[in-house]
Amino acid sequence: MKAVLVLEDGRIFRGESFGAEGTCFGEAVFNTSMTGYQEILTDPSYKGQMVCMTYPLIGNYGINDEDVESRRIFLEGFIVKECSSITSNWRSRRSLPDYLKENNVPAIQGIDTRALTRHLRLKGAMKAILTTEDRDEKELVRKVKEGPSLVGQDLVRTVTCDRPYWWNEKGKLKVVVLDCGVKYNILRMLALRNCRVYVMPSSATAEQILKENPDGVLLSNGPGDPEPVANVIETVKGLTNKVPLFGICLGQQMLGLALAGRTFKLKFGHHGANHPVKDLRTGRVAITVQNHGFCVDLDSLPKQDIEITHVNLNDGTLEGFRHKKYPLFSVQFHPEASAGPHDAEYLFGEFIDMVEKNKK
Repeated sequence: MKAVLVLEDGRIFRGESFGAEGTCFGEAVFNTSMTGYQEILTDPSYKGQMVCMTYPLIGNYGINDEDVESRRIFLEGFIVKECSSITSNWRSRRSLPDYLKENNVPAIQGIDTRALTRHLRLKGAMKAILTTEDRDEKELVRKVKEGPSLVGQDLVRTVTCDRPYWWNEKGKLKVVVLDCGVKYNILRMLALRNCRVYVMPSSATAEQILKENPDGVLLSNGPGDPEPVANVIETVKGLTNKVPLFGICLGQQMLGLALAGRTFKLKFGHHGANHPVKDLRTGRVAITVQNHGFCVDLDSLPKQDIEITHVNLNDGTLEGFRHKKYPLFSVQFHPEASAGPHDAEYLFGEFIDMVEKNKK
C-alpha cells in the first residue's frame, strides 16, 4: 500500500506503508540510534511526534515482551528507509509491522531518510502528516500547516498513569516517582538499588506526595513543551527543600521552571543514543541517550543558587545542574539508557547517596 509523508514547508516524501492504515499528524524528528527501535516506539516522551530512524535497516530482530518502556506505543508515526522482511532473534514474539498494526500506528518505508534527516537538520523539526488514505497532496500541505504545534500543549496528561501504583514494594528506601511519561527502566534502576518504588500520576500535588513519606522523589521524563504543565511546576515548587529530588529530562525542565528559570525549543531536538555530555565536576565525558525537544536556558537559572554540572559537547546546551543549598539535582539526558550506552548509570547511585544522607 502506498503512503505519503508531507511536511509543513511543502516537502513531500512518497513510499509504502508497513504499519497501520490511516492518517497521523505530529512533529517530524529524527533519531540517530542504530538499535533500540522498540524502546523508542514505547517511550512516552515521543507523544505528539513521528520519528525518522537514520539507520537504514530497522526491524530485523523483531519485537519482544521484555524491552518495552511503557504500556503501549505513544509516538504518532514511524519512518524508516527499509523495514526488514526477516525477523530473527530468540526473544522475538512478533514482527515490527505486526506490532505497529496492533497499536494502530502508521508507518512508511522506502523513502530517502538521509534527505529527510538533512532537511530536518537544516530547517528544524516541523509538523507533518503521514497517510495511506488521502492522495490530494495540496490539501495535505494545507492541513499540516493549519495543524497544532507542540508548543503550548500539555501532553503530559495524555501519557501519565491513571492512578498510583507500586512498581516494587520491597526495599530500604521509599522513592515516589512523579509520572510525567516515565520509562520503565527508570523504575527498574531504582528497584535494583534497593528502593521501594511508588508511582504517582502527574496530577498528584506536593501535599499528596509528601503524605506518602517518601525518602526521595524522582521527576520523570515526558513529552512536549514543559511550560504549559503548570500543575507539575507547582508541585515541584512545593517539594523543593522538603524532600530530595532527582529530575530526568522533562523532570529537569520542571525543576528549572520551578526555580525561576526559562525553557526554549531546540531547533531539531536531541534524539539518539550517541550524544556526548561532559560532567564538569570530574571532566568525564559520557555518551548518553537523549530524547527532548526543549531545554532549560542555562543563563536563566539563579547563579547564586545553582551549579551547572553537565553540558552537551555538540551544542553547549545545559545537560545537568544541582542546587547549592537544597538536596536536588537533575540531568537532561537519560541515565537509564534503554536502549543505549550505560555510561550515565552512576547518577542513580548519586541519587541514592543524596537520599540516604538526608534520610531522617
